[in-house]
Amino acid sequence: MRRLWLLFAQTITVGLALWFIVTTLKPQWVQQGFGINKSLSLSSTATLIEAPSTKKTSPNSYNLAAKRAMPSVVNISASRNSNNTNPLLSDPFFKRFFGEQARPKSERPSSSGSGVIMSPQGHILTNNHVIQGANAIEVALADGRQASAKIIGTDPDTDLAVLQIDLKDLPAITLGHSEEANVGDVVLAIGNPFGVGQTVTMGIVSALGRNSVGINTYENFIQTDAAVNPGNSGGALIDANGNLLGINSAIYSQNGGSLGIGFAIPVSTIKMVMEAIITDGQVVRGYLGISPEDITAEMAESFNIKQTKGSIVAAVVRGGPADQAGVKPGDICVAIDGKPFLNSREMMNQIAQLKPNSKAKLKVVRQSNEIQLDIVVGKRPPFKPEE
Repeated sequence: MRRLWLLFAQTITVGLALWFIVTTLKPQWVQQGFGINKSLSLSSTATLIEAPSTKKTSPNSYNLAAKRAMPSVVNISASRNSNNTNPLLSDPFFKRFFGEQARPKSERPSSSGSGVIMSPQGHILTNNHVIQGANAIEVALADGRQASAKIIGTDPDTDLAVLQIDLKDLPAITLGHSEEANVGDVVLAIGNPFGVGQTVTMGIVSALGRNSVGINTYENFIQTDAAVNPGNSGGALIDANGNLLGINSAIYSQNGGSLGIGFAIPVSTIKMVMEAIITDGQVVRGYLGISPEDITAEMAESFNIKQTKGSIVAAVVRGGPADQAGVKPGDICVAIDGKPFLNSREMMNQIAQLKPNSKAKLKVVRQSNEIQLDIVVGKRPPFKPEE
């Protein structure tokens, strides 16, 4: 027993001696073994502390989300005829939202934007204003490949366009659920701002259901404070898991740069528009032939209108579905098929969802009396850009 004890004591003594020698002569060995920051001696007067090398992702990093979605975001270059002039490009209102310099197309023969690969078959989604009027479209992928794209269809009313390229092994993005997004959720915007290359910015969802921005005919924007700049148009807005929430479409800007107010078209709208374009070549929407206006406080006071919710009929298209059903200027529309709406934007969105040739019940208030009118829904005429 005594012999074992002496052996144990000698072992401890030798171990302590070795520990003393190592900590004295090679302290970095101990620091690395216990994950302690190591020191770098640059000179006899400066010593820096360096963290141990690690390849693990920080818990506060969104690297995995960005890495998952970035291969699906492409750069789009659209070439236009130099003699094709569009007055919208010099409109201050247009520049205010899209941050583009007010120059006619004769001085701006090409433009650069972003797009998102939506399917392995090569379908790419972007903004209509990115490719509008283009006679040649080139797509550059994140992996360095390039291809010419053809236009499958466009929907100017929502500012969306579907392109297609012929390449193999395309990294299609995974769609998220924009209807489950909440204000305050972290989002990332991916695009090619100012043509500097693929870039990721971070922010949060600032608001949902923005429908009075005044950019598109049909609006249901996700508002975000993630930096979105010219060139980001058509790029992806993704959630913290790398799933697509929307397509970055517009910014509110006084000088063309990001002010933290960006708007993205949600996935819920994207799926409907894409399916219609790929299937029918266009988006077919319902049409009643009504020109609606919001009821303002001044209007309500001037015309002694007690009904403040809904939309007042400013004009009716002669011979249109509403005219044939008996709708008159001055009527206040309050609900369609039992679904109420607060303003003209909500009314237009509800009408758009109606199927042409179907029947709808329009509830209106006329001289303080509620009337229900049966309307045969028409087909919305195609969008005609200004010459």
